[in-house]
Amino acid sequence: MADSAFFCTLTHEGVLAVRGSDAGKFLQGQLTCNINYLNDTTASLGARCTQKGRMQSSFRILLQGDGCLLAMARELIEPQLADLKKYAVFSKSKLTDESAAWVRLGLSEADQVLSELGLELPQDTHSVARHDDLIAIRVSPARAELWVAAEQADAIKARLSASLAEGDLNAWLLGQVRAGVAQVMPETRETFIPQMLNLQAVGGVSFKKGCYTGQEIVARMQYLGKLKRRLYRLSLAGDELPLPGAALFSPKHNSAIGEVALAARADGGVELLAVLQAEAVEDGNIHLGSLEGAPLQLLDLPYTLDRDREIQR
Repeated sequence: MADSAFFCTLTHEGVLAVRGSDAGKFLQGQLTCNINYLNDTTASLGARCTQKGRMQSSFRILLQGDGCLLAMARELIEPQLADLKKYAVFSKSKLTDESAAWVRLGLSEADQVLSELGLELPQDTHSVARHDDLIAIRVSPARAELWVAAEQADAIKARLSASLAEGDLNAWLLGQVRAGVAQVMPETRETFIPQMLNLQAVGGVSFKKGCYTGQEIVARMQYLGKLKRRLYRLSLAGDELPLPGAALFSPKHNSAIGEVALAARADGGVELLAVLQAEAVEDGNIHLGSLEGAPLQLLDLPYTLDRDREIQR
């Protein structure tokens, strides 16, 4: 269903809100993305890191009202709020969990339906369209998020159902895997630096914005370091769905050489994104869970890593 027209409710994520006159200034010093790039027609991916550059969360961020909304794995909302609030004490900004205030829907091959809702969404990834308190965000070709105030959700779902099949979350996550966009999950919190998830390649890291928490480590990796671990897309036969953090092994190295970031069932098997040691990928001999585990096959990502282009953001 991932390549067909459908909609589903994005129940796996919640919404963290940062509002107030200092919201943008506060977040600019905390997140990997450049808040100054956000406007009514542009959203972004981003991450919050520790001082050591490890990602506490990754998210999609957009402007709304008097601040910003960040959509991330639901289980990360509470710990991320607790961490950010420690730094917001002297800022005119208020941080809250607005998960209950929003219903977020994933739409595939549904531009005509969005148009019927008054949302003319451009094709460019991260573009935003707004109409009658509805917000649509292009997340990858043919895929969009629709943000709906909770009190409008039933009516909007009814309108969508008239034109689209209602799919399940797996179909949406499969599209995300194929777009090469991983995210931090509870099992992988503080495991990866942004470049390990290719976040800099999908617009989630700015190298021109100045200081933010973890910036020194992230910048050093981009300018001086050789990235030894990064995100790959793979396939796996069977219906066993590996969880985020599941270890991957290489018989050549006789050890674990990475871990799963995101996985979804596909026709005849599973597709997944995993962070792997680059040198261990060269022979393509990768197994799930143990040296004798199920073998995986490498697949292409829809983008390439380009350091010179990435540092221009």
